Amino acid sequence: MFEIAVFYLFAVVLVLAAVVVITARNPVHAALFLVLAFFTASAIWLLLRAEFLAIALVLVYVGAVMVLFLFVVMMLDINLEQLREGFWQYLPLGAAVGVLMAAEMTLVLADRWFGLATPPKVQPADYSNTKELGRLIYTQYAYAFEIAAVVLLVAIIAAIALTLRRRKDSRGQDPSQQVRARPGDRVRLVNMPPEQDR
Repeated sequence: MFEIAVFYLFAVVLVLAAVVVITARNPVHAALFLVLAFFTASAIWLLLRAEFLAIALVLVYVGAVMVLFLFVVMMLDINLEQLREGFWQYLPLGAAVGVLMAAEMTLVLADRWFGLATPPKVQPADYSNTKELGRLIYTQYAYAFEIAAVVLLVAIIAAIALTLRRRKDSRGQDPSQQVRARPGDRVRLVNMPPEQDR
């Protein structure tokens, strides 16, 4: 009973955080609430005894992707008014995609609701879901895992390229000019005659 209550508590927090992510006006606030949603989802995975997925969600998404996302959001000069202009224009398409995703999730979970799911397989005492997941990733899903790694690498390179763009209102250093600098160009010795007391 306690586990069910904790699950519903985390589920409510997750849904509220997800709603705030898509309704927040400030992109930094949206990113921080997305971090809260990730933490809550990892807690739910811990309740489902998927420890590896919970830890991977915290380390990969919260520890790396969200920090990078916050860095890019803070570095870019985002015009919020321009972003809000097309909200009502794309609302029907977004609602249709949301209804489609909800229908897919309903179809996936329908076998449990209607009692069509097969009973869970009894695992031995020394069974490790982390070991089994690693075996599947590096054998059956090795190519998909590598493709996902390449996509993440491209996303990181794109984020770095966005932050390194030239802006008029920002100052930057040119390493090539710093390497070519000579001491004579930086320091100038001036001989001044000594002052005489009057």
